[in-house]
Amino acid sequence: MSIVVFDPDSTEDVDFKNRMRHPAAADPAGGMWLSDTEPSFIDADALRKGRLAKLRAWMREAGYGAVVLFDPYNQRYATGSRNMFGYFLRNSTRYFFIPTEGPIVLFEYPQSYHVSMVLDTIDEARPSKLVWSSVSGRDDETAGPFADEIAELLKAHGGGSMKLGLDRCGHLQALALEKRGCEVRDCQGEILAVRAVKTPEEIKCLQVSMAGAEAAVYAVREAIKPGVSENDLFAIMYHEVIRQGGEFIETRLLTSGQRTNPWFNEASGRKIRPGELLALDTDTIGCYGYYSDFSRTFRCGPGKPTDYQKSLYRMAHDQVQHNISIVRPGMAFREIAEKAWKIPDRFVDQRYTSVMHGVGMHGETPFIAHAMDYETYGRDGFVVPGMVVSVESYIGEKGGREGVKLEDEILVTETGTELLSRFPYEDDFLEEQV
Repeated sequence: MSIVVFDPDSTEDVDFKNRMRHPAAADPAGGMWLSDTEPSFIDADALRKGRLAKLRAWMREAGYGAVVLFDPYNQRYATGSRNMFGYFLRNSTRYFFIPTEGPIVLFEYPQSYHVSMVLDTIDEARPSKLVWSSVSGRDDETAGPFADEIAELLKAHGGGSMKLGLDRCGHLQALALEKRGCEVRDCQGEILAVRAVKTPEEIKCLQVSMAGAEAAVYAVREAIKPGVSENDLFAIMYHEVIRQGGEFIETRLLTSGQRTNPWFNEASGRKIRPGELLALDTDTIGCYGYYSDFSRTFRCGPGKPTDYQKSLYRMAHDQVQHNISIVRPGMAFREIAEKAWKIPDRFVDQRYTSVMHGVGMHGETPFIAHAMDYETYGRDGFVVPGMVVSVESYIGEKGGREGVKLEDEILVTETGTELLSRFPYEDDFLEEQV
């Protein structure tokens, strides 16, 4: 059953008339933000259309009749639509049918169609067939009606192809689709490859997101003092992220003292003492859903860093700077791994999981593993202009009291790289010893 269909010429389509009177209809951001939060120099219409055109070009080349998108990040990439983002990250019950050519259909949570139907990338909204299955245990009862509807749409709009991509789906739904003649394929990796090279408007979003994250990190740096807790500082960072127009932080990576070693502990109620390190990673979803990902390590005063703290920091700094310097367009991922900064033996066990990784709407493709890990985690590919990557370092020895986390985000250009993260390093850690 169709709930809302665009038909501007109809005299009976009351829903369309109401939409046209809704204030969101005239919003250049497509109704997603009725405020001045997002900068005017980003062309939201070009942002949406450019991404959708890239997605459909890949679908056409790969012979897909359509894709069904459950992943909220992919939904946002393809259409610009966002609805109860955190809820649908864990409940795969909202989905889009996107044919290579033809109408895009949103299968939406009841009573929330208006959130997305102002977008020109969405032609129709219908109620989700899976909306309650995740909490009622009725997947076996909903898989059939879900598959019936998708198969019918594919036959009508797939251009003769029954090849159907799914980015995330329960096995019962996939089996039901196959029973109805669909050639089901897992397309998540292929979509991430499409997303890896950014459009000019995406680059602008990433730059604005980074500016907001930098402001949040500055607020944390200014608030560091003895007796403040990790949770206090994380709350300051989150507050500033929201104030700067961001949406949420994916992780809670803000730790102090001995909790900086090993990395990946999360913020706690621990109170910071004088002379201790404080390390953080931003992992922030900002402007139009774009990610900013850089890391810094600070010291709680008074006084100066110890020689050991300086040595950790300098190694992390050297690792990031060296690995940025070797990146060139056209370079193979494996070549980057082989030319990457050589980690001293005593820090190898607790190395960061990658040399660098892609950035877009979250941590994305490519994932460039260390040479020693390449056979386990590595993937073949090439760095190309338009990719954005975060260059990682964690230096902390096994059993050590502290560790240092540093990271910068760069854009790969036609001639080299451009630094997107501009937050300065700490002079006290880099000054020469006397």
